Amino acid sequence: MTDTPDLAELERRAAERTPGYGEGAHIVCDNLVRIYKTEGVEVVALQGLDLLVDPGELVAVVGASGSGKSTLLNILSGLDVPTAGVARVAGSDLLTMAARERLAFRRERVGFIWQQTSRNLLPYLTAAQNVELPMRFAGRSRRARATRAAELLGMLGVGDCAGRRPDELSGGQQQRIAVAVAVANEPRVVLADEPTGELDTATAAEVFAALRQVNEEFGTTTVVVTHDRQISGHVDRTVGIRDGRTSSEVRRRAGAAEEYAVLDRAGRVQLPAPFTEALGMRDRVRLNLETDHIRVRPGEERE
Repeated sequence: MTDTPDLAELERRAAERTPGYGEGAHIVCDNLVRIYKTEGVEVVALQGLDLLVDPGELVAVVGASGSGKSTLLNILSGLDVPTAGVARVAGSDLLTMAARERLAFRRERVGFIWQQTSRNLLPYLTAAQNVELPMRFAGRSRRARATRAAELLGMLGVGDCAGRRPDELSGGQQQRIAVAVAVANEPRVVLADEPTGELDTATAAEVFAALRQVNEEFGTTTVVVTHDRQISGHVDRTVGIRDGRTSSEVRRRAGAAEEYAVLDRAGRVQLPAPFTEALGMRDRVRLNLETDHIRVRPGEERE
């Protein structure tokens, strides 16, 4: 006679059959919180942020200054540690990672591109030497380093800059070489913090073309943080952040862009400020469940 499974056993079996949140994604943020304490004052930079990025996606994260986008990127790159929640990148748990694991993570699994061109390249090394440096730390042979550096610089259109130092290069050339440095060790994820913030429009387009080329050529998951909402034309998906949470998404399909509000894991939706202001919505709203949608109306005015 077979024993009837108890409730705990049934729940365990159900959990095994149900895919976990973010299963298969390269980047998983679930209810992510980051609180800074300065001079006795707490600043909540991330307030329960949810975000999933699939392998090979090219995603832009946009938001105003102070929205939390740079904090998010610092956490995903292993430069900062979240206060609470879940943060996983390429299978690595960023909350439980030890110092040595964090160092290996930054060297092998993620590539990073700063906004300031001077932070991406060492001034006393040539372009080729800068690209070879991360591979040297990873223990690659001299021949392998030289071959890959030449291939990357050529692919990104700066092969003729291999023997020049950063002060002999334009800002756009420096950032394209920085892209080559970021992918030198074949990371699974590339993170870029305002990579075109110091460039003019035409040069910025060249740098984004380089990021897309790397994304398509190597299948590298790429996340670009920027304040420029026009960037949506260069990426597959644009995620908006407001007040430390994801608030909106723009997805491009077959050349057409569609904008969505984000419904997070707690069921929260951030209504766009122009909408709420136009209808005088504040404090609370009325919700009605219709056949195929939810209707949102202004609530009663306070007496």
